[in-house]
Amino acid sequence: MKINGNEIKPGNVLQHQETLWAVVKVDHVKPGKGGAFAQVEMKNLIDGRKLNERFRSEDKVERVRLEQKDFQFLFVQEDMLIFMDTETYEQLELQKDFVGDRAAFLQDGMMVTVEMHEDRPIGINLPQFVTLSITEADAVVKGQTQSSSYKPAILENGVRVLVPPFITAGEKIIVDTTTVEYVRRAD
Repeated sequence: MKINGNEIKPGNVLQHQETLWAVVKVDHVKPGKGGAFAQVEMKNLIDGRKLNERFRSEDKVERVRLEQKDFQFLFVQEDMLIFMDTETYEQLELQKDFVGDRAAFLQDGMMVTVEMHEDRPIGINLPQFVTLSITEADAVVKGQTQSSSYKPAILENGVRVLVPPFITAGEKIIVDTTTVEYVRRAD
């Protein structure tokens, strides 16, 4: 679907320079001299490169719609993550690098959304919040509780996170998978 340069919005996926780009940021600029344009910051969905490009309102650009499919995480096999399509029961293998640091938050049976373009995985969305237990938490230093200071703790998946002083080892907490931050105690 072709759109004008002034219709580009953050989150759009564009076909530009024969590859796919995710729009990260758009600034509409109206200089004192000359026509208005959109300054667009994009990230390559294939190799992660960044690109700043100017699009005038008369420029046409191809907007791509990604197909979103639900998959269930099954297990890790060496450096591959194995997922199953919940409708067809076909398996999908993705490199750990494809998911990045967030792979540590994958749990058996977890449902994820994989974005596909022409049956090729482009991105993966994990649930925003996961519940994990704390294996190690530093002791509270006396007098530290009067301020809103946080202390380091290690989760069951090996990820380090900052938690409030009242959290101890063995407790379950909810963690935001996008920011890798403590949200609250689990019920």
